[in-house]
Amino acid sequence: MSALDHMKFAQVGYIVKDIESTKESYAKLLGAPVPPSQPCGYGAAKTVYKGVPAPDSHCKLAFFDLTPGVQLELIEPDEGPSTWREYLDTHGEGIHHIAFFVKDMDKVIEDCIKEGMTVVQQGNYDDASGRYTYLDGNEQYKCVIELLESF
Repeated sequence: MSALDHMKFAQVGYIVKDIESTKESYAKLLGAPVPPSQPCGYGAAKTVYKGVPAPDSHCKLAFFDLTPGVQLELIEPDEGPSTWREYLDTHGEGIHHIAFFVKDMDKVIEDCIKEGMTVVQQGNYDDASGRYTYLDGNEQYKCVIELLESF
């Protein structure tokens, strides 16, 4: 049994330099309305990056609902330390992560660690309705693996 066996695919996340122009381009490509940009900050999220609280970690987010339960997420990081900023500085724009809805996140994290991944960043949803974890899957999967758990 694999770490993500029976988990539901949720999202593809792209890191971008300019969320406003990128979401305009995707809206045109998808024939969809331009979604609003929303801030994401340390406040409710309590972001922890590489094991250390990251109060200076902020970004702008925009979401396209592609099919029921599957999103395209655009992320424009600020200059604060985060997995998003590190990705942009190291790789430029592109696919940062694929995400999965999980139950019992702590157990799934344990299983992912056994498969060679390491926890990079964790936090809560801004509305406190759940939490997320980013795992470094770059060597095996060529991107970060994100786990999403709603309460």
